[in-house]
Amino acid sequence: MLLISRELPVGDLVVALRLDQPSVSKHLKVLREVDLVRVRRNGRHKFYRTNAEAIRPIHEWARTFERYWTHQLARVKERAEKKFAATNQE
Repeated sequence: MLLISRELPVGDLVVALRLDQPSVSKHLKVLREVDLVRVRRNGRHKFYRTNAEAIRPIHEWARTFERYWTHQLARVKERAEKKFAATNQE
């Protein structure tokens, strides 16, 4: 979420995430390798931002599960309400 609306330097990500710099850099490297984040250099500093186009297929894939679980939770709610109603009629 941090990189959705703007680009940030590693130092700002370290502070926001409360992780050590090597851990943040390691994760950013992995995200760069799969093209989920982009990096821009400005002197010695690197600024990271999301690659929205690369994230879109992941989002669409996850939406499939969101629809499934929404349906499943609605069924659980319906069953619980029926059980509650039946218990209160006794």
